[in-house]
Amino acid sequence: MRLNGSCGMSEDAMTTDQAQRHCERVTKQSGSNFVHSFSFLSPDRREAMYAVYAFCQEVDHAVDHPKPGVDIQEKLDTWRAQVIAMYSGTPTFPVAIGLAKHAKNFDIPREYFEELISGVEMDLTIRRYATFTDLYQYCYRVASVVGLISIKVFGTQSPRANEYAVNLGIAFQLSNILRDIGVDAKRDRIYLPQEDLIRFGYPERDMFANANTPAFQKLMAFQARRAHKYYAKAQAALPPEDRKALLVAEIMRGVYFRILSQIEKDPARVFQERVRVPSPLKAAIAVQTWIRIMIQQMVASTAPKTSHIGEENDAR
Repeated sequence: MRLNGSCGMSEDAMTTDQAQRHCERVTKQSGSNFVHSFSFLSPDRREAMYAVYAFCQEVDHAVDHPKPGVDIQEKLDTWRAQVIAMYSGTPTFPVAIGLAKHAKNFDIPREYFEELISGVEMDLTIRRYATFTDLYQYCYRVASVVGLISIKVFGTQSPRANEYAVNLGIAFQLSNILRDIGVDAKRDRIYLPQEDLIRFGYPERDMFANANTPAFQKLMAFQARRAHKYYAKAQAALPPEDRKALLVAEIMRGVYFRILSQIEKDPARVFQERVRVPSPLKAAIAVQTWIRIMIQQMVASTAPKTSHIGEENDAR
């Protein structure tokens, strides 16, 4: 068996186990902030998340790190075909083979994967966003949809978990956009809405010059407040009965919230480096989050049940 790059494969059949190991390698090599939190999942859910994130990684790299001579649009169309094949039992890419069984076992809608591809595809033609409404669609597709896929794997029960996932995804992506301002500017990409640059008097030429002006400080403070709003919306929507199921998501909320906080303290850092959370601090956030949720679970389980006898008598 020989892999053809990271996507294709030879005529030799790849087993599901081989495909799963491939997904795990791709995910761990990505260096994603999410990877270490997967250790809190049961084995079947952990394997599913490895496959989901391998899919995200492959599709994202098709646009951001294309191989020389590869038609990016054609590659994305091939991935769309692989998604269809996943649900018809005929995938051929290693990641698609690994993901297919999880998509079935956790009842993940095909449309989620197709929406994610459409989001990544936006980077082929869009380098500026006029309004936040325009940017919101991009954030929803590339981040909120990943959250919706993830909660299917996590096994949430409340319909409100969807609202939690959507808002947390927006918050994550807004944090990512702030973190990557410097890198994106070098690629002639500005994700911050043009209406915001105009509002705060920060022209694109200053962005490209890495100018840390008072206007930039005000612009960044505004963007951070917007991200905080979506973190707050996610927290407000978190269903108490799904706290344990959403442990991994809450760990990631802690990590990304810390990234946002670091940027708020020194916005100009985004021109100098990619703001990160050190591994020891990630581990501490994970443990603290686990303890908090376990305590909340214990308190909820020992709380006296509300009696409805009086209400029933009144109803009579």
